[in-house]
Amino acid sequence: MSPQATARPTLREQQLKLREDVILREVNALLAEKGYDLMTVDEVAARVGIAKPSLYKHFESKEALAAAAMVRLLERTRAAIEAQPADAAPIDRLKGVVRWALHEHLRGQMPSLPSTRSTLRDSLVRHPGYIDLLIDVSDRLGAWIADAQRKKALAPRLPPEAILYTLFARACDPVSDYLKLSGNFSDDEIVDLVTATCFDGLAARRD
Repeated sequence: MSPQATARPTLREQQLKLREDVILREVNALLAEKGYDLMTVDEVAARVGIAKPSLYKHFESKEALAAAAMVRLLERTRAAIEAQPADAAPIDRLKGVVRWALHEHLRGQMPSLPSTRSTLRDSLVRHPGYIDLLIDVSDRLGAWIADAQRKKALAPRLPPEAILYTLFARACDPVSDYLKLSGNFSDDEIVDLVTATCFDGLAARRD
């Protein structure tokens, strides 16, 4: 029996998907610029160039908008994880993901992490797609962290959770913004500097 052909999306479905991609891109940018609490649905609609009722046909609320953007972020993070060379050392794979996150941040496409007191965080906790992706991403990075600690590439004395949260925090590190604002460094130089301070620390080396 021949496999059933997959139905091709209609023109309307393609248009809706394209519009949703544009909406989520603008939501990402607003979440990166001002955070969830200050972002408004009116701003999103204005930046996309559609009326607010049209926006609500795609996403029913501000919480749904932000949750979809965070899910998309985790999907991109998982893709960045999977793009790391399989034969690279765990520490180099971790650095690769951090470098990707920093570049995304400098491009204005890395939403700020929700505060532990944020209403967005409460919505995300109830979002099954987000939680499943967060667990998957955390488990993959956690395995690299554990392997890097066994090989003494990361400090074995540090709790793995502390390292994981530190790496997550680099995705919205304001140091990158201050360095860019100074005008003294290119994006690549900023990524190098922040990655170095993250993994090598600030203490002078004793060669």
